Amino acid sequence: MIADTFLIVTLLAAATVRGAAPLVLAALGGLFAERSGVVDIGLEGKMLTAAFAAAATAAVTGSVWIGLVAGIAASVLFALLHGFACVTHQGNQVVSGMALNITVSGLTVVLGYAWFQEGGQTPLLAPGARFGPIELPGAAALASLPVIGPIYREVISGHNLLVYVAAAAVPIVAWLVYRTRFGLRLRAVGESPGAVDTAGVSVSATRYMALVGSGILCGLSGAYLSTAHHASFIRDMSAGKGYLALAALIFGQWRPLPTLGACLLFAFADAVQLRLQGTPLPFVGVVPVQLIQAIPYILTVALLAGVVGRAVAPRAIGVPYVKER
Repeated sequence: MIADTFLIVTLLAAATVRGAAPLVLAALGGLFAERSGVVDIGLEGKMLTAAFAAAATAAVTGSVWIGLVAGIAASVLFALLHGFACVTHQGNQVVSGMALNITVSGLTVVLGYAWFQEGGQTPLLAPGARFGPIELPGAAALASLPVIGPIYREVISGHNLLVYVAAAAVPIVAWLVYRTRFGLRLRAVGESPGAVDTAGVSVSATRYMALVGSGILCGLSGAYLSTAHHASFIRDMSAGKGYLALAALIFGQWRPLPTLGACLLFAFADAVQLRLQGTPLPFVGVVPVQLIQAIPYILTVALLAGVVGRAVAPRAIGVPYVKER
């Protein structure tokens, strides 16, 4: 009984790590943009366009690396379009982000139909066109050890490259934001763009650099969905993960480590709902699948309802900066 419970907990932890990877990458991308004062509700759209571009390119070329580059490039392109609308032309940032999400949701399906004739999907990716699991040194040797062996083999080892990239991105982003000149300017632009402009730092250039950083990380997140977690692109495969990443960013108070914790919490809820589907519950029986699938989103709403009022966002977020003449 204890062994079975431990196995279930270990597998849930492994699923949580895998499920958190795209959320972490997208949320850290949103952190760059929102710390600079740009609302990045377009995380969902950038993830989706990267997922499609990565899978489509990998399917055609047979190379997952070329697919990854294509996914990042597509995401950065849409991030720059968002910047062109919001930074250059001082447009409404929420409207621009939602327009991006809606456009990508339809465009990826149309291009999928036109290019592959597979119902808006891309072909299944061959092994060389997707990221496979990586066995870390000692995983096989330690597998027989109690407790430590299964944890190392299932939770730490056996994930694809982009999961480890997501783990490494957290300290790297924290260092960039809090320990570099770029990070100081980024935070200053998000708090007081007028003062930064007076000091001779370009607000527009800083916000564009932040959006490029957001595009790169969202590109990695989207490529993970189609070339690592799955083996092809399917319609709307991001399934609201961009919005969950944005919620995790708000819940984490726009800081890397708390944001990581929120992503792990949402990923754990998603792992639990997958395991609960079709499982009879005590005194309740089998719960409808739709209700079980809603658990991560119900959790998101519940947490944000208690956090949003106390969340201290960058003061200039959502406010276009107009340079005084």
